[in-house]
Formats: sequence, C-alpha cells, structure tokens
Amino acid sequence: MSVADTASLLPEAPEQAPLPEVVDHVAVARLYGEPLFALPTDLYIPPDALEVFLEAFEGPLDLLLYLIRKQNFNILDIPMAAVTRQYLSYVDEVRSRNLELAAEYLLMAAMLIEIKSRMLLPPKKTAEGQEPEDPRAELVRRLLEYEQMKLAAHRLSELPQYGRDFLRAQVYVEQALKPRFPDVELVELQHAWADILKRARLVQHHKISREELSVREHMSIVLKKLQGRRFALFEDLFDPSRGVPVLVVTLIALLELAKESLVEVTQAEAYAPIYVRLAFTPA
Repeated sequence: MSVADTASLLPEAPEQAPLPEVVDHVAVARLYGEPLFALPTDLYIPPDALEVFLEAFEGPLDLLLYLIRKQNFNILDIPMAAVTRQYLSYVDEVRSRNLELAAEYLLMAAMLIEIKSRMLLPPKKTAEGQEPEDPRAELVRRLLEYEQMKLAAHRLSELPQYGRDFLRAQVYVEQALKPRFPDVELVELQHAWADILKRARLVQHHKISREELSVREHMSIVLKKLQGRRFALFEDLFDPSRGVPVLVVTLIALLELAKESLVEVTQAEAYAPIYVRLAFTPA
C-alpha cells in the first residue's frame, strides 16, 4: 500500500475558519483571548454608560488638577489649549443632565478660556530686566495651594478615626452584685498600727499656762532685801534664775516703791553703779 493510499484512509481534518485579513487594522479589544477588530453590530451600550459623574470631584480645581496629573503635565507650565479642551469636554457631558452641578464648573471653564485668549495676545511691555506677567500664574498658585491642602487632608484621613477604624468598648457592670473586698493579713494591720503610732508621736499638744505674779508681793520682797543694808546694788535686787516674768514684776515693784518715796535710787556719776536704799528708817 502506497503512502497516498494510507493518507486516503485517514479521517479528514476539520477545516479551520479563515483568519480575518488584517492589513491596516488594529484590534479594538480582546474577547476570551481572541482579538476583536470591530464592535459587534448587536452590542447594546446604555446611554448612561459613558456618563461623566462630576460628583466624584470636590470642585472645579479638583477636576482641573486631575486632568493635569492624568496627562503628566508640568503644573508650572500648563498647556492651556489641551487642558481647556479636555475640561470643556468633561463639562459638556454633564451640562445637559445636571445644569445646577455644572454651573460652578462653567465658571472655571470661562476662566480657562480667558487665560487661553490672553496667552494668544502679545505680551505687555515691561521695564527692562523684568519678565512679562504669565496669565497662568494665578491659576498655578491656586492649584498648588489646593494640592497641598488635598494632600494634608489625605494624611489626616489616614489617621485612626472613631467609628471608622475603631469603636469604643463598653462593658456592662451589674450594680446589684455584692462587692467582694480583698482579705487583710495580720502583718498589714501591724504596719498600719505602727504608722498611726508614728504620726501620734509627731503631733504633740503643748499647754501654756499663765503664772500669776503679784506686784505688791514683790514690793515687800524688795523692802525685806533692803532692810538692815545701807545701800544695795540695783542688780542684786533681781534673781535671773526665776525667769523673765519675775524680773519684769520685780522691776515694776521697784518703780512703784520709788514712786511712793519708799526707796531712793542714786548714782554718783554717769556710768557709775546704781544703788538703791530705803528712804525711811525702819522702826
């Protein structure tokens, strides 16, 4: 049997579908790994599928900053034509559906158009050595400030927040339960009693009593000391060992005797010793 006869006995291989002739076309998508070169004619796309939701942005500056960062534009050198065109396309998508929301975005669009128009005009003449004013300067300043605030807000949102990252733990305690106090050892009672005694020694009460001294009595004592003596030194009439109160009362008694002319106090000269004697002769 020849090779040709053997080949005729084998089952015929199924015919493969011819590949699409792709010359100048590029696949628009891949479906299950297969390239898709044209959209199906029976594909239904809902009208709101491609709608741009401006609610996702926090304001006109947020949308403008998103467009600049998305295209990797230099924020200090914004291509106003491209940015304005993209910004207007976003706003046009939503203006027909939500005019109230698009109002504030239209104000920013007008500002972008104004800046774009000013850039088309020749720069104003300035003094020598000064650069002409850039119409984008104010917009760049606002964008940089907004970006800094947005980054700071993002860092704050990363901090743990009550209700989002953690919850407050609450434990219910039954108030009707009888409290159980810890047991007290005998050694602890001894230490407590020792502390009480120590504090008692530090707190002492002093009772101050008044000593009643009679001036008349000390007048009699002074007269007895002067009897039988012609003169007596002034210092000899006082007894320091009995304390200051007795010395004071003795001095008062001596002055009373001199006032009543019962004693005489004499001094021979200045700085000389002072003598005391009776002013009368006792019987």
